Amino acid sequence: MMSTLYIKRSVGAALLALAFSQAGYGQGLPLGAHLEGLLNAARESNPEFAGMRYEADAAAERVLPAGALPDPKFSMELRDITRMGERNATLLPGRVGSTRYIFTQELPWFGKRDLKRAAAALQAEAAQGRVAGTWNELASKIKTAYAQLYYLDQNERLTREILDLMARLEKVAQARYASGLAAQQDVIRAQLEQTAMRSELITLDAERRQLHAKMNALTGRPSGEMLATPERIRPLPAPEILRFDVLEQRARASNPLLRTEESQIRAAEKNRELAYKNRYPDFAVGVSPIQSGKSVREWELMVEVSIPLQQDTRRAQEREAQAMLDAARSRREVATNQVLADLYENTAGLEAARRTLALTMESLLPQSELTFRSALAGYESGKVDFATLLDAQRQIRQAKLNQVKAGVSAQMRLADIERIVGEEL
Repeated sequence: MMSTLYIKRSVGAALLALAFSQAGYGQGLPLGAHLEGLLNAARESNPEFAGMRYEADAAAERVLPAGALPDPKFSMELRDITRMGERNATLLPGRVGSTRYIFTQELPWFGKRDLKRAAAALQAEAAQGRVAGTWNELASKIKTAYAQLYYLDQNERLTREILDLMARLEKVAQARYASGLAAQQDVIRAQLEQTAMRSELITLDAERRQLHAKMNALTGRPSGEMLATPERIRPLPAPEILRFDVLEQRARASNPLLRTEESQIRAAEKNRELAYKNRYPDFAVGVSPIQSGKSVREWELMVEVSIPLQQDTRRAQEREAQAMLDAARSRREVATNQVLADLYENTAGLEAARRTLALTMESLLPQSELTFRSALAGYESGKVDFATLLDAQRQIRQAKLNQVKAGVSAQMRLADIERIVGEEL
């Protein structure tokens, strides 16, 4: 029969070794070993993020043309191409009656170009906000998937440790059965537990492969590529940093969606001012040299003014611009309310996960360990049956899983909070 001391040492090695890894971040680790490498890979290779950056670049290039003057125009008139009917028609400028060259430049009303340029610049700012929002969403998904991979890895480690322990307990049951101190059913139950755990390992492996495919898609890699085992999860920020009032201020200042909506409002204001400017006429100026024979003997100057007679059309455009501004303000209000609601929900969820983690580590886990040791000693002395020992083993395993789940839940809440706030905490 295996000694009590040997069994207790095995239990300590198998069940008390699981904790959140504190392995340091090192250079040259394979992709997937740390969160930073995955984020860098996504920043460089994710096609959706790259597409948003290209769109922002395109929006930035629209600023200069928006405030530029229209291209000047050139036209030419050949007058009296038959020289009062005395010659055959000709298209040579020196042989017609006279040739008029016209150079024209359109000039918008004062301030229109500046308003167009400002509106385009604000639209470029909004495009940059959408880039930041896309990155925040992408980074949040990567952080969440990384936390899930960490949970699967810890779950697999714990399952393998319990599987090893159950193999040892099976030997204890066999020894007691051979001595006539236990029923054969104890041995069978130990074997059934091992079979169930091997089945769970298969399920965990399938889930890991699915998460690898998801992570590869997020980082712009082929779906079949394998990732390294996560080394560690991030430490949680201090509680004072995660207070809702502190995070609310940061979200109002840095949330990409709110910044985008603010830029859209300011652009709509510029477009409304531009609609009011359309009440005033635009101009065109021109100069026209006139060629007679082979020399230029006359010059003409021209000023052209548009007449804004279609007032109903302009009033409709002004009302449209005002409605677009009101709509932009409403969208910002809706976005603000949703951002703050999501922030409050995730802040409360993170605090609950933190408290659950502390309760598990300080109370539930030590109590489960004590219960298992007591059940093990009782089984060896014949005071408790094997079913009680299995229940105690399941309790300590569940306590370990609860510890990991609480930590991973806190990481997922933290990822959502950073997405909402718009910056790392």
